[in-house]
Amino acid sequence: MKIIVFGATGGVGQSVVKQAIEKGFEVTAFVRTPAKLELAHDKLTVVKGDAFNPVEVAAAIAGHDAVVSCLGSSQGMKKSTELEEMTKNIVSGMQKHDVKRIVYTASAGVHGELTGVSGKLIMKMLQNALTDHRAATDVIQTHALTYTFVRPMGLTNGDFTGKYREVTTGVPEKAKSIPRADVAHFIVKALTDAQYENASVGISS
Repeated sequence: MKIIVFGATGGVGQSVVKQAIEKGFEVTAFVRTPAKLELAHDKLTVVKGDAFNPVEVAAAIAGHDAVVSCLGSSQGMKKSTELEEMTKNIVSGMQKHDVKRIVYTASAGVHGELTGVSGKLIMKMLQNALTDHRAATDVIQTHALTYTFVRPMGLTNGDFTGKYREVTTGVPEKAKSIPRADVAHFIVKALTDAQYENASVGISS
């Protein structure tokens, strides 16, 4: 399988690139700053580009079997449409080159699914980011793509375990956090497992 990873220099993105290569995938890392990518491999192609540039995005997507988005917003907690804008460019590029499969990394709370006082507080705190993620997932869903939405709980830099819980409704019971490397493991797994097609999956340690 040949995949292109957007947001490949982030914590989850770098781990996706590494684990996908280990699985034998051909990987293209689409990055704004290639120097930030700490990997080199004969199965890795690095493309320098800007996800806000639709021409660069579309050109990079050509010839791939699937797209992985690990993109984040540069705006942090502020109101932003960055994720929606970049996702529109990715979806447009996928349509242009007839690529159907995408795994999009969102966040727990994107569907308003966190419960209890703490869940509501988290969603309030992350309101702007979640709104942008939700707009991005809406773009994907309205364009007849085969998607997996990943909804991780709080991301940590903990060691890779390969052991985590998954649910398609809500989030795992007493879910709190998950290492970025385990999120990447799920993403790579989802690319080749039909049970995750057109599903939104909450994951947690």
